[in-house]
Amino acid sequence: MSSWQTVWITGGGSGIGLEVARQLAKSGVDVVISGRNAGKLQQACDEVGAGNISGSIHPLPCDVTDLDSVKAAWESLVETYGLPDLVLLNAGDHQPISLDNFDPAIFERLMKVNFHGVVNCLASVIPAFCQRGQGHIGVVASVAGYQGLPTAAAYGASKAALINASEALYPELKLKGVDLSLINPGFVRTPLTDKNTFEMPFLIDPEPAAARIISGLEKKQFEIAFPTRFVILLKLLKRLPYSVYFKLTKQLITKS
Repeated sequence: MSSWQTVWITGGGSGIGLEVARQLAKSGVDVVISGRNAGKLQQACDEVGAGNISGSIHPLPCDVTDLDSVKAAWESLVETYGLPDLVLLNAGDHQPISLDNFDPAIFERLMKVNFHGVVNCLASVIPAFCQRGQGHIGVVASVAGYQGLPTAAAYGASKAALINASEALYPELKLKGVDLSLINPGFVRTPLTDKNTFEMPFLIDPEPAAARIISGLEKKQFEIAFPTRFVILLKLLKRLPYSVYFKLTKQLITKS
């Protein structure tokens, strides 16, 4: 059974967020999930609640791109359920982009959801956790943020920003007694990755991905990255000279 009593998960209505919520609720945790679609959230809660859980799951509609919406959701969360022990900032979006559909609006939208959505939540969570002197924040980025990959110019840039921001915030938060974990998944079978038209290496299902996230959070790891072989491969590629790296990524374009 987890040491957390209450957990808030953004982007909790589907994919990784919902599976983390399911596994936590099953282990006895009271979970609050957020997303923009109230009906979808309620449906997810009904589905999880119908299973064998010893905890609970509750919907809390919230648009992470709207600072006022985040503030209102946070106040409601704290008033109704108390200050959470863990906040998992998982809300995100993805759209492949190439020269054929290059559009600044795509960059703006993905940055607004993936990066500024996390920042909006942190603006409420950090002061409360620092005042209490404890708490755990999980930020879901992606291995796509390690370096530039074909068709991920917008998505990867937003996730790279999250990685950089998390690295910058970690030491100061630690001094305040607040833990921060950076979660970098590879390809996980979700509605977002269903948009990809290319073959996704080391693709895994949400169940093992959620279990890996929970395990890493329980150990208070800074980076929780998986699948291991894919992470090692990408980190090795990052060390290559650009002349070699671009020859390899060019092959990805010609194969797609």
